[in-house]
Amino acid sequence: QVQLVESGGGLVQPGGSLRLSCAASGDILDYYAIGWFRQAPGKEREGVSCISLSDDSTYYADSVKGRFTVSRDNAKNTVYLQMNSLKPEDTAVYYCAAELLYGLYLETLDPSEYRYWGQGTQVTVSS
Repeated sequence: QVQLVESGGGLVQPGGSLRLSCAASGDILDYYAIGWFRQAPGKEREGVSCISLSDDSTYYADSVKGRFTVSRDNAKNTVYLQMNSLKPEDTAVYYCAAELLYGLYLETLDPSEYRYWGQGTQVTVSS
């Protein structure tokens, strides 16, 4: 079983930065991927980024490329999402999720492919 806990959300002005954390416990090993997803009010959940714990390959949605960076700290069993140059349209609840790499199409960032989810953390970008 896998448990995920997100933290780091908050209120930030446009152009500002936040770093989200996803602390993983349980059976997280190198054959998993960790994805970041977000859901704004009235919208469907969408993929933001993901990282393969096998080879550290990363993928990003076009809307965040060049602004967001996903990384991990093995010692802390934690995956981070560094978000820079934030825009009001980045406002959403952000979730991390985990899934086995086998059969997973990382580049599609499809939330329906991930089984294990955290509780979410609110990010609000507003002046």
